[in-house]
This record gives sequence, C-alpha cells and structure tokens, in this order.
Amino acid sequence: MEKKNISCMTKNQYKPLPDGLFIEESTIEGQGLFTEKFIHRNTDLGVCHIEMRTYDMDSIIIRTPLGGFINHSSTPNCMRIQKDNAWHLVTMGNVLPGEELTLTYSMYNPEIKDEKSQ
Repeated sequence: MEKKNISCMTKNQYKPLPDGLFIEESTIEGQGLFTEKFIHRNTDLGVCHIEMRTYDMDSIIIRTPLGGFINHSSTPNCMRIQKDNAWHLVTMGNVLPGEELTLTYSMYNPEIKDEKSQ
C-alpha cells in the first residue's frame, strides 16, 4: 500500500492563524502572537472574538486562535473592531517582521494582577 504524505497543506485545510503570523515565547507574558512579515497600518488580520447566544439567550464571548495568544500592552499596535457579532483584530500602525502583536485589554488592570501574585 502506498503511503501518502499528510504533512503537506492543501489550500482548503484549516489554518488557525493568518499567513505570516506565529506563536512564540513573549517578553510580556507566556506566549505571544508575532509576525514574520511587514504588516501595513489598518490591516484587518481576521476575527479574534465572536459573541454567541446560548439557548437561554445569555451572551458568551468565544476567542478564536487569533485572539488566544495576543498579549496586553498599554502601547498596543492592534485594536479590536466590532462588526456585527464578531471582533476583528486590526493593526493601528505598521508592524515590522519579528514584532509582537499587542492589544489593550479592555477589562485588564495590571495592579490587581500584581496584588494577587504577592
């Protein structure tokens, strides 16, 4: 029986991150989202969060792989833009190869985190 090479990607296979983005150890916290290519200002990188309604009409936010590794920064290079029930990750300025993509978390207070870790 002939073996098939299953490591090759076809154009219809699922890719959790857009082309040129990768996950790597971050100097900010844990792992982060980085780019291997130049990204222009105002580039929509894709959906990072989706709002879903449960059967009892509660609202829950689902994080996509794109939203799962982006770290917080008080000087971010990305922002979330809401379009219907989805939030897109959009660059605020040009992003250079090797640079980490960051976002200001809207519900994040670093002082509370520091207090808990002491």
